[in-house]
Amino acid sequence: MTVAIELLTDAFGRVKEAVHEAVFGLDPEQLAFRADPRANSIAWLVWHLTRIQDDHVCDMADMPQAWTELGWAKRFGLPFPVEAHGYGHTSQQVGAVRGLTAEQLLGYHDDVHNRTVAYLAGPGGQHLDRIVDTRWDPPVTAAVRLVSVIADDLQHAGQAALVRGLVERRK
Repeated sequence: MTVAIELLTDAFGRVKEAVHEAVFGLDPEQLAFRADPRANSIAWLVWHLTRIQDDHVCDMADMPQAWTELGWAKRFGLPFPVEAHGYGHTSQQVGAVRGLTAEQLLGYHDDVHNRTVAYLAGPGGQHLDRIVDTRWDPPVTAAVRLVSVIADDLQHAGQAALVRGLVERRK
């Protein structure tokens, strides 16, 4: 395994740890708590960061997303099109992410994490210099896309941790 693959795998492991710390042990009401009517909930943040990782990694791996292939979309039962991942969601849409359990959020995230690690350990990890998006200048490589996903995931996991702190102080 190359150093780059080891670093990316470690970084995605840190995302998983942060997600588990933000979600574990909370009930659906706590997961749906919003500090104000326009704020994001833990449930929405974790669903969104996981959907983005699922979407981007599966696009690079040319494989179906865990969201659909493993039935998570049906289990979550959200009122969005199956391809929705939260980018550009309105406050009302954020508020619609309710009734989810910690087990659902962590189960979906763990499935996506496992697929990501398998992609990195397999052929995908051998082609980090492959161009995956030509809409940017310079074009985006697989390595740059993965770092972008990690950065976004860690920001949202940190936001979820902050909201968890607010939830716990309300008790």
